[in-house]
Amino acid sequence: MKRVLITGATGFIGRHTLRELIGSGYEVHAIHNKNTPQTGVSEKLNWHQSDLLSPNVIPTLVASIRPTHLLHFGWYTEPGNYLESQRNSDWVRASIQLMSEFASNGGERFVAAGTCFEYDDRFGYCREDMTPLAPTSLYGHCKNSLRSILQAQAKNYKLPFAWGRIFFLYGPHEHPSRLVSSVIKSLLQGEQAKCSAGTQVRDFMHVADVAAGFTALLDGEVEGSVNICSGQAVTIRDVVSTMAEYLNSTELLRMGALPMRPNEPPLLVGKTDRLRNEVGFTPKFDLSTGLANTIEWWRSELQAQANGLY
Repeated sequence: MKRVLITGATGFIGRHTLRELIGSGYEVHAIHNKNTPQTGVSEKLNWHQSDLLSPNVIPTLVASIRPTHLLHFGWYTEPGNYLESQRNSDWVRASIQLMSEFASNGGERFVAAGTCFEYDDRFGYCREDMTPLAPTSLYGHCKNSLRSILQAQAKNYKLPFAWGRIFFLYGPHEHPSRLVSSVIKSLLQGEQAKCSAGTQVRDFMHVADVAAGFTALLDGEVEGSVNICSGQAVTIRDVVSTMAEYLNSTELLRMGALPMRPNEPPLLVGKTDRLRNEVGFTPKFDLSTGLANTIEWWRSELQAQANGLY
């Protein structure tokens, strides 16, 4: 039986991946470092409380589970802090050890999460085999360096390895300070939603599709870097306007109320040839249905909070 170890299982993407992995026939072993989370599928999961950054944890954990597959999302992603945090370097070291122990214990396929911030963002449209890699943040540098190291390690171990580059995502359980979530919360609460001018062009993908895309990548044979994205170019203005129109709250939008971030690229979109043609994956959500799904989740979430359900 296929036995998968998933790190970052309680994170934004990881929690959405659990049901996908179970549906694909995996025996799922999920890592958390606090109390066992409520995910709706916990009775079908094998939870392991572990801090992968602690000394000597990884060898014991991997040896006890002996997974055939490993899906690695674990990383530091606190909004506003993660891009330049020194904790990025800690995760590079832990990830290298994770692959080494996985290979030593008979692992058969290793898939890890990368980022579009590895690319040289001056090129706009990013293709795995053509666009130069020139990260500008510590986060991007660490991810790109880790990809290079893991690729070399995997070659030495004769271990199939794939690296999924994530672009911009949204959906249920997103951190409330992120763009889509913060705008939805403001509009649902009848408050002004302050945004930048919104001229930036981005590639957004619903988190459930990101999770399903990674599961398809793990379950297949494609190796190397693969963009996990929609391939659709959309402005930030169009994203927030779509949400405001759905909620009949366009008068609450304040475009241009916030400054643009320094050195923010005007265009960052992924090419999806490998994802669609080689991995064989097509997203379920388009932007309109994905945003509607997210809005309705937040509506229920805020109502539950108002009723004191948690």
